[in-house]
Amino acid sequence: MLINGNKFEDERGIIKFNNDFEASAVKRIYTIENSSTDFIRGWQGHAIEQRWFSCIKGRFRIAVIHIDNFNNPSSDLDVKYYDLNDDTLDFLHVEAGCITAIKASEDNSKLLVLADYRLGEIKDEYRFPLDYFNIKL
Repeated sequence: MLINGNKFEDERGIIKFNNDFEASAVKRIYTIENSSTDFIRGWQGHAIEQRWFSCIKGRFRIAVIHIDNFNNPSSDLDVKYYDLNDDTLDFLHVEAGCITAIKASEDNSKLLVLADYRLGEIKDEYRFPLDYFNIKL
């Protein structure tokens, strides 16, 4: 799920890059800035859509759960955690069939989000209460 980026630095400055990220499926781009490091944005996901997340400022921790049945998911599914920071241009690829919970680990952090469907193109948004799944963010 994690596509590692890198950075190059010389006397001219710094270039952060990800030569392994394939962007041809991307149709929409937006950013997320949580109101505080105490706030957890989640659980939200998609059965059809996929997302790519990259931290462009600060640090984030993202919890990801794969769900087979969005209408009645088990509350004890496995949670995978990913830590993203702005040091390199890493992308977390969250495939269709997953939900996420997102927490900023530093104040003023900013997360870049890419999606493979335009806003309103399909109806594919699922939300669950934060305490529905076992989370340790």
